[in-house]
Amino acid sequence: MSGLLLIVSLLYYNRTTSQVHQKISDLSTKNVSQTVGLFDLLYKGYDSLSKTLSNNFDLVRVLSETTDEPAIQYINERSITNIIGAVFYSRDDLIGIHVLTNKGNIYNYGNYFNIVDPDYQSQDWYQQLMQSSGRLMLLGVFPHSLIDQNESRPVFAFGRQIYNLDEHKPIGVVLYETDPQAILSALDNLKLSEHSQVYLISQDDRVIFSTDTSGNPAPKLSGLADSQDVAVRQDKQNLTVASRLPLSEWYVASVTPNRDLNVEMVQMQRYLLIVISILIIVSALIASMVSRTISQPIIRLIREMKQVEIGNFRGEVNVTSYMEINILVASFNRMVHRIEELIERVKLSSVSEKNAELQALQSQVNPHFLYNTLDMIYWMLDEKEEDDLGEVVLSLSHMFRYSSHWEAEAKVTLREELEQIQHYLNIIKMRLEGRLQVEVQIEERLLEIRLPKMTLQPVIENAVKYGLEALDRPGLLIVYTREQERTFEIIIQDNGKGMEPSTLERLSRSLNGQQEAESGTKGGIGLINLHRRLKNMFGADGGLHIQSIPGLGTTVIIRLPQPEEGGTSS
Repeated sequence: MSGLLLIVSLLYYNRTTSQVHQKISDLSTKNVSQTVGLFDLLYKGYDSLSKTLSNNFDLVRVLSETTDEPAIQYINERSITNIIGAVFYSRDDLIGIHVLTNKGNIYNYGNYFNIVDPDYQSQDWYQQLMQSSGRLMLLGVFPHSLIDQNESRPVFAFGRQIYNLDEHKPIGVVLYETDPQAILSALDNLKLSEHSQVYLISQDDRVIFSTDTSGNPAPKLSGLADSQDVAVRQDKQNLTVASRLPLSEWYVASVTPNRDLNVEMVQMQRYLLIVISILIIVSALIASMVSRTISQPIIRLIREMKQVEIGNFRGEVNVTSYMEINILVASFNRMVHRIEELIERVKLSSVSEKNAELQALQSQVNPHFLYNTLDMIYWMLDEKEEDDLGEVVLSLSHMFRYSSHWEAEAKVTLREELEQIQHYLNIIKMRLEGRLQVEVQIEERLLEIRLPKMTLQPVIENAVKYGLEALDRPGLLIVYTREQERTFEIIIQDNGKGMEPSTLERLSRSLNGQQEAESGTKGGIGLINLHRRLKNMFGADGGLHIQSIPGLGTTVIIRLPQPEEGGTSS
């Protein structure tokens, strides 16, 4: 009964609300259409006003003239001022007219104490007028003049380019600033309530004017394709009605909160809530009497479930009640028995898995067997006087011994790292057949500096593999050190292929944690892992810094901050 009552009430309420909202939407659509028509008239008036100067042949002729005679210049300036003044006094809503020529001349009419902005040519509005190709360009509503720094009244600005029709080339622009009250009155006609907000938005969703001072984001209206369309969109919070203004690239929109639309529905909502509450209470009393025949079996079932939660799967529930309750209890008993069987199976599987792991560990090859085998191959090659191959096998043996003895956060000396790298380079030099030259320039006193194990090899391996190996000229790899304040730096520099700027940028962003490392990035994973190890051991100042120029080579700087005097290394 309660469910049916709720459903009927909600359907009735939603239907009534939908009808009220539809009527409000229709009213809003008419308001927007009227506002669009009013804007059409205003636009045509502004277009006609702007053409009085841009199409004035006397003004264009005087602006195009070039003379060095002061008397003629004075006469021309007086003629321009008179023409602008005649247009200025033809309308009461004009605040200022500004003619700006491409030669840098400025002619103003309006405020007698005007101060022209010296940087007006770098402003967005000036660039828009210069790119308007002679069309009327509506700039919008502004709190003060765009060019006159002494004019603090709000203005509505528009303008267009002035063309020399004989040569068909632009000679300047004219900027009009009028009283914005006509625009604001047209926008105020869109408000449906005191909380409604009105927006004037450009084609790229830039807010030209808004009555909203709360900082809420303006609606996105660039999806309107046809200038005659009136879009109505209602979501959980607002009713938005918008349309594109004819003969311009602007949209006008009205956003009204739904709470203002539902004022008439409040009393109906309260009445429905009171009736529904009374009927639910009555239904609850009736249901409580019926539920007693169901609650006791359920309580027993819950009690047994709690026993299962603590691990007791031996219990069983026996009740006699409605068919649904009996089916539920039977299913519970079967589930408990099934869980007990699965637990026993898991125990057996765990024992089998442990035995398999033990057998796998016992079958692993002893690393010493590999060491001894490599040593045996070395001595066999030595007996056959295969010195080069013997050196390769011996270097490989040393590398394997060094890398296999691994401990978390292990630190070694720079001397040990260089010895390991020397074995690696011996193998590389043999493979590259003398096309690689290596220079190590490190002072003896710095060889005892401690650093993480396997620090140099990932960097040098990347330099050889991706920078030097594919060269058609001799390659050079230089390893040297330097000290800056309390930071010890190891620099690894090559004259290889280098990296493209895009590849270097992706690698740098991965090192800084700004994006995940890409699996296809050459050498990226190894360098990122090394960078993170250095960060963990030496703090934020530690890590890698990479510089690269395509075709000239790559430089990798390994930064190892040293502890201050009296401090200890991590």
